[in-house]
Amino acid sequence: MSQETENNLIKRVQNAETQQSAFSELVKEYSEPLYWQVRKIVLSHDDANDVLQNTFIKVWTSIDNFRGDSKLSTWLYRIAVNEAITFLNKQRAQNNISVDDADSFLLSKLEGDEHFDGDEAQRMLQKAILTLPEKQRIVFNMKYFNEMKYEEMSDILETSVGALKASYHHAVKKIEDFLSVEH
Repeated sequence: MSQETENNLIKRVQNAETQQSAFSELVKEYSEPLYWQVRKIVLSHDDANDVLQNTFIKVWTSIDNFRGDSKLSTWLYRIAVNEAITFLNKQRAQNNISVDDADSFLLSKLEGDEHFDGDEAQRMLQKAILTLPEKQRIVFNMKYFNEMKYEEMSDILETSVGALKASYHHAVKKIEDFLSVEH
């Protein structure tokens, strides 16, 4: 979506007369990319749908506060990532799981997800990704799967480009190590 189209959409979403139709357009435009970003964090299809719904509720209730300091897509990704992290933290708390045990908790979700249609190589990659700390996992997914630029990731995650590059480098090394041991 061009910056001009995005700016036009923001104005229409913030205008009471055009808000509903413009918001529907926003949901249609961003649902799929946000879904896949969230899905890479929470892994389960059903959980991703729940988080996506929460994301759009938060967007709807706070769109008037959007000042255009960043691109609309960046703002949406930031909300979606934060909602996904909040969702996982709530699940960990409900199940008395420490952050250190999160990878096994998420692995069981991945293996029980009937919507996961990957082959064994994809399953092994996902297992390797789950060995990463949460922040590295998010950075790796954004860079590897979404081919997102570090500058955009920096805006979304509110982290320096240098720290993101280091996180990605460490994540790749850990994944390579995991996969070499597993094979």
